[in-house]
Amino acid sequence: MRFIPSIRSLLFALIIMAMSAASFAQIGISINLGPPALPVYEQPPCPAEGYLWTPGYWAGGDDGYYWVPGTWVLAPEPGLLWTPPYWGWGGSRFVFYDGYWGPHVGFYGGISYGFGYFGEGYEGGRWDHDRFFYNRSVNNVNVTNIHNVYNTTVINNTTINRVSYNGGNGGIEARPNREQEVAAHERHVQPVAMQTQHVQAARANPELRASANQGKPPIAATPKPGAFNDREVVRAKEAGAPYKAEANRGGEQPKAGTSARPENNVPRPAQGEVSRADTTAPRPENNVPRPPPSHAKELQPHPRPPAPDTGNAKVDQKYQQQQNKLYARQDQDHQKLQQKQEQDHQRLAQRNADVAKNQQIEQRHQQQTQQLEQKHEQQAQHLQARQQPPNLQARQQPLNHGENRPKERP
Repeated sequence: MRFIPSIRSLLFALIIMAMSAASFAQIGISINLGPPALPVYEQPPCPAEGYLWTPGYWAGGDDGYYWVPGTWVLAPEPGLLWTPPYWGWGGSRFVFYDGYWGPHVGFYGGISYGFGYFGEGYEGGRWDHDRFFYNRSVNNVNVTNIHNVYNTTVINNTTINRVSYNGGNGGIEARPNREQEVAAHERHVQPVAMQTQHVQAARANPELRASANQGKPPIAATPKPGAFNDREVVRAKEAGAPYKAEANRGGEQPKAGTSARPENNVPRPAQGEVSRADTTAPRPENNVPRPPPSHAKELQPHPRPPAPDTGNAKVDQKYQQQQNKLYARQDQDHQKLQQKQEQDHQRLAQRNADVAKNQQIEQRHQQQTQQLEQKHEQQAQHLQARQQPPNLQARQQPLNHGENRPKERP
């Protein structure tokens, strides 16, 4: 029978395809009780052309749910759009499906995140070749700096609510449509490094835990990823619904080698959707480092060392003056670099620079900022070494080729 090998080949190919799809759409963290409602907050202004809005959401960890602030993210490449993450009921627990970048917006649970994400697709803007045009009706865009805008009123036919999960008791009843199923099979790009660092910083911040903020996070949105101390940070106006303490409690995790399987009436993650296994990572402490600053305006004043105490009042006064002079000079360096970077942004806006040019400038700004911080750290270390007591300096100096070694007696 000549068709038997063909059948075997077909079965083998189907098995390989199933294995590939399963490995690419693994189910991550699962929790028995749904996340809190989405808080009410405003959108910070778009920082520059090429940045796309990624809405805030409740993530889950060992300490329960925590809020990941919405933020503007520079698209990894022209033409890509962001599909937000979502929680879905899996029959016995809630399952988290991570977001991703792709040429079209896929299924995100029907959750109405706002600002263009009203449960289906994205109404906040569109790409025109290598430039992104913003819909002013749903985005906070300063037309003085960003000129590629349009104004289209969005008619939202979905029920307005702040439910943050799909399926289950009280969840959104939405299923992927044909366009979303097609989008699920397109090329996807994982969240960029700044987004991952943004999530890690949110998880390490105790104030963003639902148990601490009662569903009203003090940092609801940021102008850029990780900019939790920026002056444009937005606080939540109010919780989306009365907070229930039990919604913060984590559930039993799936056994090793297994995953929570959604019921047939709950939308499964389509091929290509990615879910992040938050509970597989070690539990972070409160001192987990935040993402490195990418602009001078995000820099914080350097911590000052304790006042000199050498036992000599004149020497202490001299050392204190040296410290004050150094930190005043470093503050001036921060201000100069901030002004220079802001001028770069203004020139980009005036010239209507494309996304590639914006990315180049942003990378240069990040490099400038980190180099300045390294320089300041070296200056502080050098000053502290000079101000150490002479006897301590002598003990810390290395011996060079036996020059300072005691001579042996004959």
